[in-house]
This record gives sequence, C-alpha cells and structure tokens, in this order.
Amino acid sequence: MNKCVHCGADCGKHPIEKNGNLFCCNGCQTVFEMLNGSEMQQYYEFEQQPGIRLNEVPHQNKYAYLDNDEVKEKLYDFFDNGIAKVTFYIPTIHCASCIWLLEHLNKLNEGVKYGAVNFVKKTYTVSFDTEQISLRQLVELLVSIHYIPDISLQDIDGKEHGSKQNKSLIYKIGVAGFVFGNVMLYSLPEYFNGEAVDGSFGVFLYYLMYVLTIPLVFYSGSDYLISAFKNLRKGIVNIDLPIAIGILALFAVTSYEVLLGIGPGYSDSLSGFLFFLLLGRWYQSKTYQALAFDRDYKSYFPVAVTRITDEVEESVLLKNIEVGNQLLIRNKELIPADSVLVSGNALIDYSFVTGESVPVIKKKDDFLYAGGIQTGGAIVVKIDKEVEQSHLTQLWNQSEKQAKSKRSLTSIIDRISGRFTIAVIIIAVAGFSYWMLQADFKTALMVLTSVLIVACPCALALSLPFTFGSAMRVLGQKGMYLKNIDVIEKLTTIDTIVFDKTGTLTKPEESSVKFVGNPLTDHELNMVLALAKQSTHPLSAAVAANYSPAEALQTIGFTEIAGRGLFATINQMPIKLGSLEYVSGEAEAVQQENSAVYISINNQLRGYFKVSNQYREGIEEVIAALKSKYDLYLLSGDNDGEKENLLSYFESDKIRFNQKPQDKQNFILQLKEEGRRVLMTGDGLNDSGAFLSSDVALSLADDIYHFSPAGDAILEAKHFSRLHQFVRYAQKSLRIVKQSFIISICYNFIGLAFAISGNLSPVVAAILMPVSSITVVVFTTFSTRWAGKKI
Repeated sequence: MNKCVHCGADCGKHPIEKNGNLFCCNGCQTVFEMLNGSEMQQYYEFEQQPGIRLNEVPHQNKYAYLDNDEVKEKLYDFFDNGIAKVTFYIPTIHCASCIWLLEHLNKLNEGVKYGAVNFVKKTYTVSFDTEQISLRQLVELLVSIHYIPDISLQDIDGKEHGSKQNKSLIYKIGVAGFVFGNVMLYSLPEYFNGEAVDGSFGVFLYYLMYVLTIPLVFYSGSDYLISAFKNLRKGIVNIDLPIAIGILALFAVTSYEVLLGIGPGYSDSLSGFLFFLLLGRWYQSKTYQALAFDRDYKSYFPVAVTRITDEVEESVLLKNIEVGNQLLIRNKELIPADSVLVSGNALIDYSFVTGESVPVIKKKDDFLYAGGIQTGGAIVVKIDKEVEQSHLTQLWNQSEKQAKSKRSLTSIIDRISGRFTIAVIIIAVAGFSYWMLQADFKTALMVLTSVLIVACPCALALSLPFTFGSAMRVLGQKGMYLKNIDVIEKLTTIDTIVFDKTGTLTKPEESSVKFVGNPLTDHELNMVLALAKQSTHPLSAAVAANYSPAEALQTIGFTEIAGRGLFATINQMPIKLGSLEYVSGEAEAVQQENSAVYISINNQLRGYFKVSNQYREGIEEVIAALKSKYDLYLLSGDNDGEKENLLSYFESDKIRFNQKPQDKQNFILQLKEEGRRVLMTGDGLNDSGAFLSSDVALSLADDIYHFSPAGDAILEAKHFSRLHQFVRYAQKSLRIVKQSFIISICYNFIGLAFAISGNLSPVVAAILMPVSSITVVVFTTFSTRWAGKKI
C-alpha cells in the first residue's frame, strides 16, 4: 500500500508524487510543503503520529465575515495597540503533533505571537499582530493545515462549547435510556418464561429489539467506536478500544442470531451495558467540571488591592472591589479588573495576556485590560467591569509556563491505559478461547465482553487528576494557591529550598525605620515618600508606611531597577532611593547592622533609612521542620548585618548576602546543574529570574496586591508558619494517588476473576465500571480532605 507521507492514508492507484514523496491529495501536499518550507518537520516526529488529511478546501469567501469589525469585537478576548487575542474551539486537535504545530504557528506566519492549546477542552488561544495577519487570515491559515475552528453564533454570543458537548452526551444517554427501557420491556416474556419465546410473536420481539440496538450502537456508542478506530489507525491502544470491541462483539453475535433465526441475541445486555456506561461517563464529566469550576479566580487572587476613597488609601480584598472603585496600581503591580486610566503615566506590559513583551503607553481615559502590569510610576484606575466579568479569571491557567507542561496529556492516561489495555485484550481473548474449547459459545461471548468492560482502566486514569485536584482545593482553602496540579507533583520531588530574606522571612509592614544622615526638610521627605510609595519592594513599602501620608506629588520618568533602587524626577529634581552603589556609585565601606535604603536628592547623597527587620511568626518551627528533610539556603540582596540572627536558622555556608537578581538566578541554575530539585520562595518582586529557573516558584503575598506570572504558587504571608505543613501535605497527596492506584488495581483483579470464570454478565460489568471510578473519586476526595484537616 502506498501511504501518504502526511496523513498516512492509502494513496490509491494514482498517488500525487513530488520530490520522491507520495500524497493522497493536493491538500496533504500543500500542508507537507508548508511545514517543510518553514523547517517544521518536527511535527511528524511526535509519537510517530501522522497528520490530519485535508478533505476540502474552503471557498475563498467563506470566512469573509471575519473582516466585519462587529464580529471581530465579539470574538476577541483582548485587543489593544494592534495586538489581539482570541480563543478557538478546534475539534480536530487529537495528539501531541497537533499541540506542537499549533503552538509553533509563528513559524508559518510571523504575525502570530503566542499560542497555547488546552487539550482537554480542545481550545486554542492565540495572540497575533493584526497589522501582520488579520483574524480572517489567521483562521484561513488554520484551515489550510486542517485545524478548522468551530466558529458559530455561540462564540459571538459568548457561550462556551462545553454546553454543546454536554448536550451531545445527554442526547446519546437519552437514546440509550429509551432503547434500554424498551428492550427490557420486550424481554419480560422471555424472563418470565425462563426460555426464548417461540413462534412469530417471539421473532417479532427479537427483530424489534434488534432494530432498536442499531441507533444504540452507531449513535450512542459512536464516541467509543470512533475513538478506538482513529487511535488504532495511529498505532495507539487507548482506553476506548476494549469497550469498542465489547460493543461490536455483542452486536455481531446479536445480528447473527436474530437475522438467521437462531435466537434472541444479546440486545438486553448490549442496551444495558451502553446505557450504564454513558451514565458513568456523564458522572465523570460532571465531576471534572465541578473540579475545574472550583479553580476560578477566587482561589488564586485572595490578596488585597489598594483602594482610594476620599484620597485615603485602604487595603481591601479583591473580592470586595466594585465597579466605579478607584485603585492605586504601583510599579510591577497587575491590573486586577478591566479599568479606565484616571491619572498617572501608564506604561502597560501585556506580556502575561498576549505574550507580546513591548509595553504600551496609555493616556488618561484609555481602557486598560485586566492582567496588564504597570511598569512605570503609580497610576490610579477606575474599575469598569467586575472581576468575574473581566478576563483576569483566565490568566493564571494560560501562562506560558503552564502551556509548556504537556505531561498529563499524552503520558499519564496513555501510559496507564496502553499496556494495561493490551493485557486486558489478551486475557479476554484467552478466556474466550478457553470457553470455546469447552463448546460453550454463550459463556465464551459473555467472558469476552465482561472482561473487556470490567477491566477498563478509567479508574486508574482518574486517580491522579482527582487526587491532586482535591488537594488544590484544600490548599486554596488554607491559604496556598497553586497554578495547576503539576505543582503538587513537583513539590513531592524537591530536595532543596531557597529562601529570599526581605519580604519573605521578614515582615515589611512591621519594620522599624530610622533616618540616619543630614536632616530632611518636610518637602524633601515628601518627595522621597512620593517615590517610595510607588514601589512594591518591601523596603520601599516599609519606608512609606512609617511616615504620615505624603503630599501627592507628580513623578516623571519613574524607573525601578530590580534589586538596586528607584529613580524619578520630582519638582525638577532627580530623586534616587536604593543601595549605596546605585544611589552614589560607591561601594559600602562599612557594613550596616540593618538593611539600609540610601537617598540621593539632586545628585547629593543625604543619608539612609535604617530598616530593622521583624521576622515572621513561626519561622523557627518552619525552618526546623524543613531542615530535617531538605537542604536550606538563604539569598538576600541586603548586606550581612542580619547574619548573626540568621545563623540560628541556616548554616553559615548556605547564606549569601548582597545578591543581585542575576546572582540569585545563577545560584539556582548552579543547584540544578548539580541535580537538585529546587523550591524558590520569594516575594516575587525581584526574584523573577530565580523563579523561572527553579522547579517550583512560591511567591509570598502580604496585603499589597502584586502578582508574579513566573510563579507556580501564591502563599498568603499570614500562613507562612504552615509552609512545612503544605509541603508535607503535597507528599501525602502523592501517597493517596498510590493508594487509589492500588484500590483500582485490586478492583480490576477481582472483577477479572469473576469475569474470566463466566460469573459476571456484561450488564453488571457495565454497572461496576463507573462504580469503580466513583469509588476512586470518593476515596481521593475524602482522603485529601481528611489529610488537609491536620494542617
């Protein structure tokens, strides 16, 4: 057989040949040449799976409606400064090759900036430059490689495709329930008699039941049949294969017996089997949706924002902000809801939203999307939409770091199901052969179908996501908020923990601040405080909080250099705050006993604020508990004035002071080169490089609203004393996964024992299969909650 080099289909007697490659159609040739012309041959290397055949070429005006501004406005998730973001539902996403190609679409067109696939929902979120590629051209590009977006009125009305998928499953359950009810009704005469009904009436009933099983098999059971067939063509053995074999085996024997007048067949077993199977699938989907729904913004953004009321600043929980509230957004703070700029010079970094890192300048009354990060001085915004209605609720799960994590898509379920399913098929065939040798065809068929059904590895595949999903909820309720379930698994593998000092081990809001140097006038102090209050760095926050509210002064050219200091021009005078090296260009001759924030006014060094650290409550217990199991390190951008205090917690050779952000990142990379698995704990302000380099990045959040897109988790600072318990809980969650695996395996062995002996009917097996999934879900849910009570 001549196989198409792109899709693997049979090219027939007259294949299209070019450069020694065979193609089944012009569409496959076009896609192949496009991928190879863009040096994207790696598409064909993922799991050795071929591409998708392009069955039709759309008419050139089919997507002309996407040039309509009103349509574009409703489809866009985000649009600003020529950068747009849109999410498509693409049903043809089916494998790792699809994911790789869609997330590298920028190689086919430079206008595409960033793309991320949600494999479970089969959605594709893409950011693109509308000056380089329009929405219509983007869709036509996707269609040309046969990833056809399902764009409908539902998308324009803002509805999700999930409801469409749910309706399809409900319709199939309805058909299966109708068939099951009627078939069981027609089977009553046979059940009461204890034997097949003779005569024309019996034949009529058997034919009637058989006709009903046709839509049951090819409509209600179509998902299992199609999934098994497509994956088998790709050389993949998935969970649906044994179920599909069982369906076809029962239907084939029923057809044989009824059409030849031999007997009634197995219409009752087949209809009951599929009905209960679909009910179990519906339950699993509803439970998974409930788990996903619980992971909304309320779980991830509990920290406060700064609201301005009658020129008075107050910290309020994010959930309490309302439309019309004015918020103060400092440098590096994230805009929590769609807003309008009221005052200040806004330079918004939308890289967390679009992947495009070039900041956008905004003027007064301009619209600001949630998720943008202010990169200049402090600004005041007015909330335009509630948090629930803005797209901030989607941002956490769409970060680039998570998009790169595909472990759960092609390895967990397929790895569990692949070998297990092959083993089940071998056992089923062996049992069938044994009973055939005993000349008992009825028992042989029952053994074949029962083994295939009862040993379905669905419960195995559900163990990990439901355990870790439940653990995420528990941790969220306790004050630690994880980005995804992968973080829990990573927490169980860490062997090294690195702490930042300022704002992590210390409490910036309770620091003691004293000025040392030439006295400042009230006006000079106001200028210094006007600069300090625009930064979220703990030392700047400590200085600003120590004095009465400063007079509102306009800052020009605000700049913050991570780990070094701040600069701005106020009243035509340059003001600097930060390290001595940054402020004056000189290295410190004498080490300070405490953290110091130096001041330069009009290029003259005026002195420094001496900030005495107050350590967080419970630090002794946390460090002692972690030290027994992990290597602990401390990195600090400050001098070693606190060294004597810190030696009671850390070993002297594991403390490093005067660490710039790049030094911290280099140290993390050095640890990883040594084979360490590192948890980095910081305040998320000047630790972004170290965060990105670590295996797990944990950001502590005080009452100031800031957000680190590089982080994997947020820990409310008031719960710092529970850090060691959170890490221990992650390890317990992994043990629960292993226990649920054991339960599922034991269930399968017991079920197989009954099925192979011919003592388990297909209907009972179909009931037991979802029961096993329910058992795993109930066990993992209660176990994780019980373990969580000990935190």
